[in-house]
Amino acid sequence: MVKQTTIKSEISLKGVGLHTGKEVTMTFKPAPVNNGYTFVRVDLEGQPVVEADANYVVNTQRGTNLEKKGVKIQTSEHVLAAFVGCDVDNVIIELDASEPPIMDGSSKFFVEAIEKVGVEEQNAERKIYVVKEVISYTDEATGSEIIVMPADDYQVTAMVDFGTKVLGTQNATLKNMADFKTEIASSRTFSFLHELEALLNNGLIKGGDLNNAIVYVDKEISNETMESLKTAFGKDSITVKPNGILDNLTLHYPNEAARHKLLDVVGDLALIGTRIKGKVIANKPGHFVNTQFAKKMSKIIKIEERNQVPVYDLHKEPLMDVNKIMSMLPHRPPFLLVDKILEMSDNHVVGLKNVTMNESFFVGHFPGAPVMPGVLIVEAMAQCGGILILSSVPDPENYLTYFMKIDNVKFKHKVLPGDTLVFKCDLISPIRRGICHMQANAYANGKLVAEAELMAQIVKNS
Repeated sequence: MVKQTTIKSEISLKGVGLHTGKEVTMTFKPAPVNNGYTFVRVDLEGQPVVEADANYVVNTQRGTNLEKKGVKIQTSEHVLAAFVGCDVDNVIIELDASEPPIMDGSSKFFVEAIEKVGVEEQNAERKIYVVKEVISYTDEATGSEIIVMPADDYQVTAMVDFGTKVLGTQNATLKNMADFKTEIASSRTFSFLHELEALLNNGLIKGGDLNNAIVYVDKEISNETMESLKTAFGKDSITVKPNGILDNLTLHYPNEAARHKLLDVVGDLALIGTRIKGKVIANKPGHFVNTQFAKKMSKIIKIEERNQVPVYDLHKEPLMDVNKIMSMLPHRPPFLLVDKILEMSDNHVVGLKNVTMNESFFVGHFPGAPVMPGVLIVEAMAQCGGILILSSVPDPENYLTYFMKIDNVKFKHKVLPGDTLVFKCDLISPIRRGICHMQANAYANGKLVAEAELMAQIVKNS
């Protein structure tokens, strides 16, 4: 079992936002288990929280930008990549502005801060999504594509091709996430000259300088553009190096652009909210295709979690047989719809019913095509939940259980003679004053066949 992790103590960094040009202080703080990555705007009233969730992505112009209830977080990807690369699951990221500091345009300084305070294990299991089949997303407009396939570890490959001679085609691969710190973290963001001109003209990259962005010169620089660049970057002179980038920067790697794109992929896919066990291959990645893929993955994972069938040993001695059940429940054949209780705790119960052709309801439902009525599946789930609620009183035989509410009922598959129904009921809130509010699921043949949100109350039998 892999445990969740957080940082050992808080640490702060200061700098400016690349696009806003605003001074910002960012503080990393330890977070409880299952917190994930959460941004907190301490400069706003109420210190609102924005979770690192793909569903909060509102635009991907020059970065991955989140927004929740009007609260914005800009260019989140470099910070998130650092936490994934440092194997941190839970952290609170406090900001006194909308955008983290750009630092040198990479994740290097964030990684160094994390390593300075250290990482510690927490007492909870890490949730990992194991990829079992190829999942893909393609942006038809650009031809960008991301796929994930089964693999033993989380691996990422980025393939970059902007169709320019100065950059050419580049690839970068991270086979082990433990190598992120040394192989990927220091790779800086980059831009092409034609993009830079547009950004300057629109008042963006206010915090930019020649030390936090690689600029590939993909066109001839006019005198007017040269003067604008001098003013923007506060330089007396600017020249183009033989390798086609503006001066004051030396590439860390020949394929630094591809490595930075890989960094962005890691950061953007952190928005899935679950660790991945699989190999990601990103062809011409960008923030739009990255976050669209993250949204797709997040949706698939949630659906699978919802429909995941728990596995129980149906042959071991039950916690309660039918005789013990009848000593607690007032129901009797032919309306007793639970045969065994397999397990039970303070907040959940698991029961079982063997469905046979001898059930009285099959006589009329339906002749020649026997199907268990959906309302009786709900009743069976409720009886299973009744065991849970009645176990909260010392004399359950003196109580009756009544429905109060049934919500969000869904029937997904037919239940036929010969099927074994397994019921799992989990409390949504603690039992109070004899009222039980629970989520109930019914499984058969390795599938979720029915689900419902149930509320019931036990009343003393007068």
